[in-house]
Amino acid sequence: MVGRPRSPREVERRFWRAVAAGLNTQDAARAAGVSHTKGGAWFVQAGGMSPMRLAEPSARYLSMPEREDIAVWRGHLSVREIARRLGRAPSTICRELARNTAPHGRGYRASTAQASADARASRPKGSRLAEHQRLREYVQNHLGGPARWSPEQIARRLVADFPHDEDMRISHEAIYQALYVQGRGHLRRDVAACLRTGRAVRRPRRRGGARPVRPRIPAELLISERPPEVADRAVPGHWEGDLIIGKDSRSAVGTLVERSTRFVILLHLPADHGAAAVRDAIAAAIVTLPTALRRSLTWDQGIELAQHAQLKIDTNLDIYFCDPHSPWQRGSNENTNGLLRQYLPKGTDLSVHTREDLAAVAAGLNGRPRKTLHWRTPAEALNDLLSTPQPDNGVATST
Repeated sequence: MVGRPRSPREVERRFWRAVAAGLNTQDAARAAGVSHTKGGAWFVQAGGMSPMRLAEPSARYLSMPEREDIAVWRGHLSVREIARRLGRAPSTICRELARNTAPHGRGYRASTAQASADARASRPKGSRLAEHQRLREYVQNHLGGPARWSPEQIARRLVADFPHDEDMRISHEAIYQALYVQGRGHLRRDVAACLRTGRAVRRPRRRGGARPVRPRIPAELLISERPPEVADRAVPGHWEGDLIIGKDSRSAVGTLVERSTRFVILLHLPADHGAAAVRDAIAAAIVTLPTALRRSLTWDQGIELAQHAQLKIDTNLDIYFCDPHSPWQRGSNENTNGLLRQYLPKGTDLSVHTREDLAAVAAGLNGRPRKTLHWRTPAEALNDLLSTPQPDNGVATST
């Protein structure tokens, strides 16, 4: 039937399909044929997470068009003829009419029948966090406080911490729903601010266009000249580094991340983050490590590492530089910097943090279970390296 209106559920499903495809809420609302205000309301109410399955409804159930046909034909066709035309069993049509025909002569209406079917199909289930207090407390304690684990880290670590307790299980998606989706809470709202993003709703991923690159570093120091052993993370001792900048670029904290273990060292730069200060801070941190943990350092093309030649002399580190505008080439470091912003927010004065403060933050990061380490912590991974001698190019057991 041409021009017949779609059911609200079908429209909303079209909206969420558009969001899943990467459209923003305004474009997704336009694609679904609703106002951007309506689309925005759906998005906020669901916390940026689709509340319905995005696949087409199963053919097992009557669809809205079929119900509209039943409403049109009901007055002059028999139940068997309607069933024949729709390719359904007569019992299906009888059951539909008996369930959804209004009393007192108001008859059968397709929109009312569809709304009733949608309400029955939702069947909301109780939240695991609402039913299990010990699980809820574990999740809240590790989302907030000094730990600030991600929902996925919590979900994975539960298996390791409670291997024989099936009640202590929850998926990371269920944790996100408890934080984001209205009516699915059961977690304190303030712990949402402890997420890495600090957002109260999910946002669609966006991909920016490629930027032009203009190399400024000698070719022999570019990341393309870095040995293959660095890229595959098989050999420890290769580091990635960067600065995170404070308010008005007046303060900074340096970050060093070991590629194979993701172990983090933070550099205290309260008053000066020029080239000489950064060189000295890196050297002071690196020379305390075993020789086998001092192999290379990969940095971006910032002027703060202008004294890289002297740094190599001081530490015996091979220095390499990423291509311009290519932060993914220091993926471990970029991920760590994102985690650090939970402790050192953008737009704040970083000079107020003492050396002891930064040591505590680093300890928190090194104590987080990591997916890439099979849910071990960086501290555990580094300790394994330090306690396991490797004759060729491994790590010594002592400094």
